[in-house]
Amino acid sequence: MTTAVVTNAKVQWKETAGEVQGKRLTAADGVEIFQRSGTIIIRTQHAIQVKVFTILGQLVSQATLPAGTSELKLSSRGIYMVKVGSITQKVAI
Repeated sequence: MTTAVVTNAKVQWKETAGEVQGKRLTAADGVEIFQRSGTIIIRTQHAIQVKVFTILGQLVSQATLPAGTSELKLSSRGIYMVKVGSITQKVAI
């Protein structure tokens, strides 16, 4: 299980193993961000701070993810801003 610190109990990051399937949105600084049917997937080579915001700027999730692959299942469709370290990516769910 991940050691993520989550500020919103409604959504939680979980570690995953195996091949990542989904649309790769960005790959930089050892971080890859994917999107798959209502899920944001982050693959990183080192522990990293992640924040997810609605398009209106509301914080949805804040966590420190361990190295590896983690995913966040979102129940609401929409556009989210994902900030991973120094990278910011728009994600449409």
